[in-house]
Amino acid sequence: MNLAFFYAAIAMYLLSAAGYLVFFIKPEKKRIADAALWSAFLGFVLHFIYFILRWSESGRIPVTSFFEAINALGMGIILVFLLMELRYRIPSLGTFILPLVLVLMSPAAVISGRIEGLNPILRSAWLGIHTSLAVLGDAAFAFSFIVSVMYLLQERQLKHKHLGTIFHRLPPLDIMDTIGYRALSIGWPLYTLGMVTGSIWAESAWGSYWSWDPKETWSLIVWVVYLVLLHLRTIGWRGRKMAYLSIAGFVFVLISFFVVSRAGIGKHSF
Repeated sequence: MNLAFFYAAIAMYLLSAAGYLVFFIKPEKKRIADAALWSAFLGFVLHFIYFILRWSESGRIPVTSFFEAINALGMGIILVFLLMELRYRIPSLGTFILPLVLVLMSPAAVISGRIEGLNPILRSAWLGIHTSLAVLGDAAFAFSFIVSVMYLLQERQLKHKHLGTIFHRLPPLDIMDTIGYRALSIGWPLYTLGMVTGSIWAESAWGSYWSWDPKETWSLIVWVVYLVLLHLRTIGWRGRKMAYLSIAGFVFVLISFFVVSRAGIGKHSF
């Protein structure tokens, strides 16, 4: 029964993605963009209900299996998108964000959603705090990735003087540069707090703050990559260079999330 909310959420995300695509092609149909936004919001509500029901059924925050983790990541990205859309009112963001969410969550359609038991040693309030912060950090990085892709598309239109459909649908370069940076400036502190709380949790569970577990090591790499990126911003890096670096940073996030975590090595595998 709980899965019905999950599939309903996916259906609303699909409907939202379709609506944003129609709006991108025919921007005069603003009501479609509004409907797409409401579909995304309703999808998030259904997704959150599913998340809470699964939490109630399992007795723990549902983020400890691959199925649960990609669900949490997808929900986190939608949350960041809704907050950013509420702030900036840029419908074209949805044209790119919703497909990314659907792609990242697509493995959930083919893997088991069975609730798995949790090692008693891992039962701690730190589990929810650590994973929530880390997932929200990843979600902000995903948002910055999408804005960077949009930035490069718009810049290419200007460079080649192709002032056609894409050019008129995307926001100005300076706005996208600002939005991408703000997403990073939110995501990195969240990710940092996720690592700190994870270390505290590890010490209480295994007696060590850091063990160079593959996931821990790769998370540190991601943390350093984005730290360097933010530092370069403070010394004047803007525009295309930052967009490329943001995209590269998110590639590291994807490797950490979809490769390292699935390798079956260390304490963080699922």
